Amino acid sequence: MYGGYMGKCLEVDLTSGAVRTFTIPQETLGLYIGNKGLGARLLYERLAPGTDALSPDNVIIVTSAPLTGTGMPSSNRTNITTKSPATGAILNTNSGGHFSVNLKKAGYDVLVVMGKAPKPSYLSVTDEGVSIESAADLWGLGTEETQEKLPKGMGNLVIGPAGENLVKFACVMSQERCHGRAGIGAVFGSKNLKAIVSGGKQKPPIADEAKAKEVQKKWREVLKEHPTTGQQLPDYGTAAFISRCNAANALPTKNFSSGHYEYGEDISGEALAEKYLVKNKGCYGCPVACGRQVEVNGKKVKGPEYETLGMFGSNILNHDLGLINEWNYVCDVLGMDTISAASTLGFMMELGEKGMIQTDLAFGKTDNIAKYLEDMAFRRGIGDEMAEGVRWLAEKYGGMDFAMQSKGLELPAYEPRGCVGHGLGYAVSNRGGCHLAGGYVVYLEANGPITVNPTATTGKAGLAILQQTVLEAASNLGCCNFTVFTMLDPRLLKANAKYDWLAKAVSAGFLYSGDLVGLALRLGPAWSMPFKSPIFGMFPQINAHEAVSGQKFTLGKFLELGGRAWNMDRLFNTREGFTAADDTLPDRLTKEVQRMEDPTSIVQLEKMKKRYYLLRGLDTNGVPVANTLKKFKIEK
Repeated sequence: MYGGYMGKCLEVDLTSGAVRTFTIPQETLGLYIGNKGLGARLLYERLAPGTDALSPDNVIIVTSAPLTGTGMPSSNRTNITTKSPATGAILNTNSGGHFSVNLKKAGYDVLVVMGKAPKPSYLSVTDEGVSIESAADLWGLGTEETQEKLPKGMGNLVIGPAGENLVKFACVMSQERCHGRAGIGAVFGSKNLKAIVSGGKQKPPIADEAKAKEVQKKWREVLKEHPTTGQQLPDYGTAAFISRCNAANALPTKNFSSGHYEYGEDISGEALAEKYLVKNKGCYGCPVACGRQVEVNGKKVKGPEYETLGMFGSNILNHDLGLINEWNYVCDVLGMDTISAASTLGFMMELGEKGMIQTDLAFGKTDNIAKYLEDMAFRRGIGDEMAEGVRWLAEKYGGMDFAMQSKGLELPAYEPRGCVGHGLGYAVSNRGGCHLAGGYVVYLEANGPITVNPTATTGKAGLAILQQTVLEAASNLGCCNFTVFTMLDPRLLKANAKYDWLAKAVSAGFLYSGDLVGLALRLGPAWSMPFKSPIFGMFPQINAHEAVSGQKFTLGKFLELGGRAWNMDRLFNTREGFTAADDTLPDRLTKEVQRMEDPTSIVQLEKMKKRYYLLRGLDTNGVPVANTLKKFKIEK
């Protein structure tokens, strides 16, 4: 068995109460490693095509990764995989918190939950035993109170009222961290599963302890020295992106009608730090500490991330930062994804403005937002319909052209007409409208230290593939996506900031080499890149995995790992009937110019998508061709 693994997995049937352990073949672990990719492979093998996401037949797969619990920085992510009730596509949701570390302490790498409990229950997984306990006294409680009542010293995954009421964008909370997007909380609720707790005293084995400690120390230094992970994120958190995106016309405003908000400074990371920040908080074992802590009604709680600030701020024309703090806390307690909840409010506001529905929701009106959040979570009145999400509302009331979603998942807080490569990522993302599964190309187009022409289409297909690949690979190893930011060498960034000519040259280099990079990734990274990386800080995940697992690992294998995980997700969706017609964006983004003075401020999706399919090794219907699956060793 490779280092980093406990060597045992757990399967629990909530219907019968049956519990069994199983192992994953060494060959499978070698290919998929852990977390996202492994979860996708297991879901593909265990779930019958066409399964109703909210039926007892759907499965929940919780996966850890080899670096989790080994002391490697920013590497304790928990991944949950299932079929989404919002999209019908694969749902991989990844978060901080302390659950995966405690799952390993209990002695397991993977937890598979099947069936439906006959009554509200929670699942307890420890190194002393596994049991299904009554959650009768927990049902109806918010996520905060639920965690307070659960056994102490354990890792928790819990839902709130939104999950219990099958809200299509209900989330799962672990401490204050959120497994959001696409309705994982509703899947828990459909199984009468209020929570999962885990814990124990076991530790994962490490193949080379001395080397692992050396890598760990060096990696922490890299994160602290990089301008993004060592300064920008610690100083302002993800909220730092508000000002950058607003300046780049990439901050969604008034339901994505534009990309610039006149009161953007009022909801910025700088404003949050100046007026509300109590202290920084980090996920378990993370030196970056990008999380914010603020005070709401005299209580210290988690502060809003960039997505929440944008969606509850500019996108509904609200610049009261204090209210955003409150709504963020309300959503966390109710167990509801802030991106989809706020997007649903924005869509309803525009429906009302256009006279397509009668509602007292209106852009800039804030006194009734908290009420509507609760109405959605408890499915009261019109909140019952809003709980189905934007696509469902558009199918009933109209407005599909300005329904900000892709594959049924509401778009996050980046206006893609101000970052068109990021828009391509939204469309081709296997999870639906997701900034992370889409590749987070905006980091190269608008809010990162290097700016590649944000409205140019040249090279964006290849850059999207590169970004998706490295993010997928890092996730498989258990790492936070922000650890990939160090891919850009800080020495280059400092020189780039000092010399204007160099900045232009670097930008052009990224733009015009993008598709060549995408092509190289298709042709076969494993044999073409047998080294680790020319600079340790580019991908320290590679050195960390080799030290922990004892498995020879190279840059080529790292990139191949990311490509395999992406194609595994795509294969699942293909089996569920998804085609190129689903890789799309609303007409507002592809047919309406954002700024009249700039005719390029539109997402030329079909042009980029055609190139993307070619470089990805997909056919014209968006399906991986046989040679692509063979190259990545993916079996149907």
